[in-house]
Amino acid sequence: MTQTTTARDADRRTAGGRREHALIRVRGATKVYDKGGVPVHALRGVDLDVHEGEFTALAGPSGSGKTTLLNLIGGLDRPTAGTVEVAGRDVAGLDKGEAADFRLAHIGFVFQAYNLVPVLTAYENAEFTLLLRGVAAAERRAAVTALLERVGLGELMDRKPHELSGGQQQRVAVARALATRPRIVLADEPTANLDSEPSTALLELMEELNRELGTTFLFSSHDPVVLDAARRTVRLLDGRVVVAEEGGAAHASAGADRSAAAAGDGAAEDRAPGPGTR
Repeated sequence: MTQTTTARDADRRTAGGRREHALIRVRGATKVYDKGGVPVHALRGVDLDVHEGEFTALAGPSGSGKTTLLNLIGGLDRPTAGTVEVAGRDVAGLDKGEAADFRLAHIGFVFQAYNLVPVLTAYENAEFTLLLRGVAAAERRAAVTALLERVGLGELMDRKPHELSGGQQQRVAVARALATRPRIVLADEPTANLDSEPSTALLELMEELNRELGTTFLFSSHDPVVLDAARRTVRLLDGRVVVAEEGGAAHASAGADRSAAAAGDGAAEDRAPGPGTR
């Protein structure tokens, strides 16, 4: 089934008829970057709703605005116009400290550039958000050890980022994002640097958390395996949402993405300044 994403999706009714408000609600979001005096439109009036417990992918060619949209939802950047609400909070209206506290309490991030702390080991990087939350040492060790073993890094916990491959660093970043069992996980190309086996293990872990804990996942990806696992795929083109596809057949239109990329002259680069670990 194919449908467009519109404002009417902001509220939906549960089985009992109760109206359920979207966990993530984006309305008219526009983002314009100034590059040497030239306005670059990364997002153009995006409307998007993501409800509690969704397992949803953002798809589209490079420059379509996927990373920019994730950064706005996570409070790492602010829209030029429009509103972004997450868990009932206007994240665009938070100052830097408030936004950091909000992310720590509600959101786990998987960054495309990893953003690991170079002087910390894999274990210490994965443990970082738990330390910020004040979790007891024994609880931290149990959670972090289990996650690193789950993503295939149980024997590499004492290595620092420069001693790990790109794919291994990506798996540390994933473990860090999941360590606090956040309400929402935002992931930018989570399997981009992984081979098929660790990629499959990561997807299984994400699906398990989604199924058992109700964790909401919103991730960007070009990986057909990831898009096929998504229960909904939202497609962006030139900074606009063009269609939302229910089900996991999103990879069938990968060729359309390539054609759109060729036609998308002037589209904003789908890269935003790399945020820090906070």
